[in-house]
Amino acid sequence: MASLKTFARTAFLRKAASSLRGCSGAAREQSAVRGISSLASLPDTHEMLRKTCRDFADNELVPIAAQLDKECRFPKEQVKKLGELGLLCMDVGEEDGGTGLDYLAYAIAMEEISRGCASTGCIMSVNNSLYLGPIKTYATEAQKEQFLKPFLNGDRVGCFALSEPGNGSDAGAASCTAKLDGDSWVLNGTKAWITNGYEAEATVVFATTDRQKKHKGISAFLVPIPSEGLSRGKKEDKLGIKATSTCYLIFEDCRVPKENLLGETGFGFKIAMQTLDAGRIGIAGQALGIAQASLECAIDYAFKRQSFGMPIVKMQTIQSKLADMEMRLQSARLLTWQAALLKDAGKPYTKEAAMAKLAASETATFNAHQAIQILGGMGFVTDMPAERHYRDARITEIYEGTSEIQRLVIAGNLIKEYS
Repeated sequence: MASLKTFARTAFLRKAASSLRGCSGAAREQSAVRGISSLASLPDTHEMLRKTCRDFADNELVPIAAQLDKECRFPKEQVKKLGELGLLCMDVGEEDGGTGLDYLAYAIAMEEISRGCASTGCIMSVNNSLYLGPIKTYATEAQKEQFLKPFLNGDRVGCFALSEPGNGSDAGAASCTAKLDGDSWVLNGTKAWITNGYEAEATVVFATTDRQKKHKGISAFLVPIPSEGLSRGKKEDKLGIKATSTCYLIFEDCRVPKENLLGETGFGFKIAMQTLDAGRIGIAGQALGIAQASLECAIDYAFKRQSFGMPIVKMQTIQSKLADMEMRLQSARLLTWQAALLKDAGKPYTKEAAMAKLAASETATFNAHQAIQILGGMGFVTDMPAERHYRDARITEIYEGTSEIQRLVIAGNLIKEYS
């Protein structure tokens, strides 16, 4: 493992980050735009990252993924190693202690880690996109010292508290409130389905500060965990990604210092939407990893299983399923890379991120289903990973915007373009 860490740090992460930082903003944008027109291949540095993450997944995650799932156990040791590799702060600049890589690198890393263990990929996504993402963009230097820099190396993880029991996809209907009382904000309300909730040592919380302004009256706050007046609900027993913790965060007269406001008052909805746009690229990467793992499981079994005197991989019905799995996977991967490259180029990418997440999540569900069909009875039992991939895939069509919401985002942007 030490050699892998050394390789990752010296041969890729530092080299790639320094080369990216060495480019002017215009040169970096031009490079990303050129990449959009030649998505069939990756730059050498990104291929090096892919191999590094694949080796890590094969050595550290694949052997224990089933046990983590069965025990619903947070992979603390593996998360620490991800932090040491620089994979928990990929989009944070070196000046703040991060790895300073681009979003294409992040999408690739998310796919490879999630191929090994979707739960670990989810933990990685929350820390990179949902927690550190808004902080690196909107935090003051003092806020970064407390809420960003201690969360870069795997010793600590953060979480993101937007959803509530009664609002689901309606992020603008936050019933959680924050009222200014002297030098403190007082938070009251409940946040639901908070990934990393039991392990997190800080959270970005969205609360209504002016109900009259509706979504323009929502603000974002940085809250350390533990804090007086903040408690956790029970750990949810979930269908998939069972090695992550998910719980309610309950605020009862929880006081946080006035300076813990993230950005400006009333900017919360904007911060949340920007964060989710970027986060969808990471979730697309997670879904691709599940889809790839399902395909590999199906192919491996198809070569080994004999039926009617021949390997089932030679059967036309099996080949047809494998072809559909590969076609969907490659298509979704190109959409994901395109969204990442647009973000790296500083161009609008909301529609593309929604298309990437929609395509990748539906591909993950499709491939996992096909893998179970190919494995037959073996696909239905926990001795094979296909049923875990099937369970893990389902959440990618729900969190960070359901598939229905992604279609609304895509259609809304499409109508704007044509009108």
